[in-house]
Amino acid sequence: MKPSRLIIAIPYLWLALLFLAPFFIVIKMSLSDLAVSIPPYTPQLDLSGGWEAITAYWAALDLENYTWLADDPLYINSFKSSLIIASVSTLITLAVAYPIAYALACSPQRWRALLVMLVILPFWTSFLIRVYAWIGILKTEGLLNQLLLSVGMISDPLTILNTNTAVYIGIVYSYLPFMVLPIYATLEKMDWSLIEAAEDLGSSRLSAFWLVTFPLSLPGVIAGCFLVFIPAMGEFVIPDLLGGSDTLMIGKTLWVEFFSNRDWPVASAVAVVLLVLLIVPIVLFQRQQQKLSEAG
Repeated sequence: MKPSRLIIAIPYLWLALLFLAPFFIVIKMSLSDLAVSIPPYTPQLDLSGGWEAITAYWAALDLENYTWLADDPLYINSFKSSLIIASVSTLITLAVAYPIAYALACSPQRWRALLVMLVILPFWTSFLIRVYAWIGILKTEGLLNQLLLSVGMISDPLTILNTNTAVYIGIVYSYLPFMVLPIYATLEKMDWSLIEAAEDLGSSRLSAFWLVTFPLSLPGVIAGCFLVFIPAMGEFVIPDLLGGSDTLMIGKTLWVEFFSNRDWPVASAVAVVLLVLLIVPIVLFQRQQQKLSEAG
């Protein structure tokens, strides 16, 4: 094998071992039957039976676990709620991250490395500890309410913890660096003389930003939105710690099915549907971007 082909084969092998193989195992599990055993399911496909067993399996293929998802409103509402929370969180994160990334790109060169380090500094602490710290901040007698009461902005403590608002705060805080860094990387490479040219042609600073800066930063914006939306869609820790009983997200539902109800086949079907819903738009977007780049 040529060295170039070997280099290309390594990431594909890594993808096959750590993504495709587990994914097919989950698919097989999602097509299994629930059983009171360890593990708590009975596979419908027995490879030891040879080709006849495989043929019989495909002839009597049972999609009961997937039809159960479509019939049960719990899973439909979980997917809808997760989609709304992830979308809103992504937009809020973008609104907060873009000015930060823009300020980083406009800062003096000697300060940029330090400022970028401050952006990624939260990663030096455990994700679980960072999310758990927000309980002490957002609870009724927490730091935020005490601060607002002391400055006279509120007369009674706010109820933030165990609400969707707390979930939004937790997601925006946790995934903010994933939005800042791609946008900053795009803005840093931008030719700032284009802004000067736009202003010389009569554009104001604001119109120059919307006509020049923002369109050129769209690759970073799109990358950041994907990096935030995808993990937020299946988030479990943040809604479990900061959300209340009314907070419904598919990651939390998935955990309940696996560890409380021990219904691994249905939980695997939920995982497969969630993965397909996330991968298909990404693949379609990449193909569209490839067509645009080839056309340009």
